[in-house]
Amino acid sequence: MSSTPASEAAIGGALSPARGPSLQLADEAPTTAYAALVRDQLALLGENPEREGLLKTPERVAKAMGFLTQGYTMTLDDVVGDALFEEDHENMVMVRDIELYSLCEHHLLPFFGKAHVAYIPDRRIVGLSKLPRVVEMFARRLQVQERLTEQVAKAIEEVLQPRGVGVVIEAFHMCMMMRGVEKQNSRTITSALRGVFRDDGKTRDEFLRLAYTASR
Repeated sequence: MSSTPASEAAIGGALSPARGPSLQLADEAPTTAYAALVRDQLALLGENPEREGLLKTPERVAKAMGFLTQGYTMTLDDVVGDALFEEDHENMVMVRDIELYSLCEHHLLPFFGKAHVAYIPDRRIVGLSKLPRVVEMFARRLQVQERLTEQVAKAIEEVLQPRGVGVVIEAFHMCMMMRGVEKQNSRTITSALRGVFRDDGKTRDEFLRLAYTASR
């Protein structure tokens, strides 16, 4: 699969993220530097980084953040590979209830929920497991839900060039549940529609009905 710089920009840096590389668990220097920052943070919070319960916390946090942001090091080539197939199927393909976990870029607090992803092929399909992997790639970055939804839709559009793409994400945000308004039952729903999902009312209604049914 090849891409141009314009197409990479169009999917929000999916193939070549504009930010620097994420923390690499195998790279000792970045992990050590991040752990030192966490140790300073603990002290600023009034804790004693040298007490027994916190001695290994900086290293644990560094490794955890490396895992949670590994999406920066992934590309569509990584997650899709050669799992593209020529097929005459012309009806909707949908994967529902894709679990996702991400970090809000405003407070570095988690948000989590489900993604419902569908497309209508134009003589090309992708291995079903690759749709959750695309979601995972973008979720494992610092995010806002609105951008995450758009990035997933644009990436699938880039890979498959289908007749249409639909993505719905519903998520709970800890920045709303643990702090701020402290509303534990509020759920944020975002959608991105492309092609016939946007232009054809029947197709759009079918997709949204299936996505809504998945969320009940």
